[in-house]
Amino acid sequence: MSLRFPDPDQYAAIAAAAKAADMSMQDYVLSAAYERATAVERVFLEAAKRHGDYTRDAFAEIGDNEPDTERRAAAQAARRRLDELDGAEAGHGNAA
Repeated sequence: MSLRFPDPDQYAAIAAAAKAADMSMQDYVLSAAYERATAVERVFLEAAKRHGDYTRDAFAEIGDNEPDTERRAAAQAARRRLDELDGAEAGHGNAA
């Protein structure tokens, strides 16, 4: 691996950090890259778990409540209205 740092201050800082960690520069840079990648992975996995928990809880609430007749009728009316709006917009499209 070729380590080139155009900025001499950056090179000096990394060299000092590697020396303080008692590592070669290659090992130091590789371990820093690995730590960064695994930190990003941990954040992603934690966010995915939170999202899954939120979704599961939301669907559990919905599943516990059987919609009554009024709510079902309102939902069907809203769906018909959306379908009507979609149909009206489809008629106003550009002729390409």
